[in-house]
Amino acid sequence: MQEFTINGATGSSKIILDNIPDCLPDLLPGADVFVITDDQVKSHWGHFFPNAPVYVMKAGERSKTIDTATDICRWLTKVGADRSSFILGFGGGVVCDMTGFVASVYMRGVSFGYVPTSLLAQIDAAIGGKTGINLDGFKNMIGTFRQPKFVLIDPQTLNTLPDIEYRNGLAEAVKHCLIADKSMFNMLMEHIPDILAKKTNLIRQLIERSVRVKVDIVNRDELEAGERRKLNLGHTWGHAVEKTDTIPHGQAVSIGLAFAAKLSEQRGMLKKTQRQDIIRLLQLLGLPTETNTPAALIYDAIQKDKKKEDDKIHFVFIKEIGSVEVIPITMKELTKGFI
Repeated sequence: MQEFTINGATGSSKIILDNIPDCLPDLLPGADVFVITDDQVKSHWGHFFPNAPVYVMKAGERSKTIDTATDICRWLTKVGADRSSFILGFGGGVVCDMTGFVASVYMRGVSFGYVPTSLLAQIDAAIGGKTGINLDGFKNMIGTFRQPKFVLIDPQTLNTLPDIEYRNGLAEAVKHCLIADKSMFNMLMEHIPDILAKKTNLIRQLIERSVRVKVDIVNRDELEAGERRKLNLGHTWGHAVEKTDTIPHGQAVSIGLAFAAKLSEQRGMLKKTQRQDIIRLLQLLGLPTETNTPAALIYDAIQKDKKKEDDKIHFVFIKEIGSVEVIPITMKELTKGFI
């Protein structure tokens, strides 16, 4: 078992790498438990659910709306959840985001925990206390900061994950490499066939090292006043591409990472050879690095990015593989990356 701890103003959170049947019963509190999941996860892993009421949403990003959150709150009221109840989110990033958001607002806040079942959720979405739902197609425009009591990561759940969703998670792993772990970048590059084949020892190492990067940053800056902005690497351009192209989050982040590398090279911060290495790794992992959508449409979507302040946005530049810097730039400066 591997364990990490986040100590934040919104609570403490344990992140545990272990198997579900041995660990989950001891993590759940004595209070009434209510489970939120999606139809695909339930079909694969429902036998691991505790004996509790279960809300099943439709799998996919389209469920991450205020209407779904309202429906879950109504369901919680109907099945008798109160302020002493505990909500367990058992699923991927959408399930975790929905669970955390609902738990933050239902009766002004109840305790909750996650069992993330996708790689993207295990190394990113479930960790750090951000919760969010989409508004009119714009990512996570409504949300809160609130730490789950625990995040239980069991790599075996990746065995049923569709290939495209697994690769989506790899995009976030590459992001963590670029932020603070050059040796993991090299490890990915050296073991691409085994990574894509989900070799257990490598996947566990990838999860552990990605979690460590995120936990270290969140412990220094829980509410994203400075250091935590580094975790938005690739997301300014990526979120806009995700909206305009209607592609999965991980694919959009990959395109965003390629864009950040390009803009970083244009500003003289990143060597051309390292930009090429970044593009090569993403492509070898089966991830896209370009979009055919007109830049003007993406630019328009960025105008509504929640990280934008007046005419500036905090953009994450890559100085070298394993080191990034957040620099406020104007929207006009950002357009230089379109060239």
